[in-house]
Amino acid sequence: MKSKSTPKAQQAIALRYDGEQAPYVAAKGYDKLAQHIIEQVKQQGGLIHQDPVLAQYLNSFDLNDHIPQELYLIIAELIAFSWYLNGKTPPGWEGFENIDITA
Repeated sequence: MKSKSTPKAQQAIALRYDGEQAPYVAAKGYDKLAQHIIEQVKQQGGLIHQDPVLAQYLNSFDLNDHIPQELYLIIAELIAFSWYLNGKTPPGWEGFENIDITA
């Protein structure tokens, strides 16, 4: 006899980054709350990134917990990509101009 598998609950974890300190868990939830979080992030122009492994790891943190140093690179890449898609640059970053490459 085959057993019916129960569908996995939809999950959402929202990170917030103030440009100063490490990103932190700003919201998280399942099912209806997860859908509400996703809708809010979309309305605010945030990036929705689907990664079940990352979500499972981030879910182990409490609200307002800062992400650990081990996640800095992947989260920084996601934030940078999100900012790029929205035409933003990090605070205080002007980029490189007039670089002399003849030296």
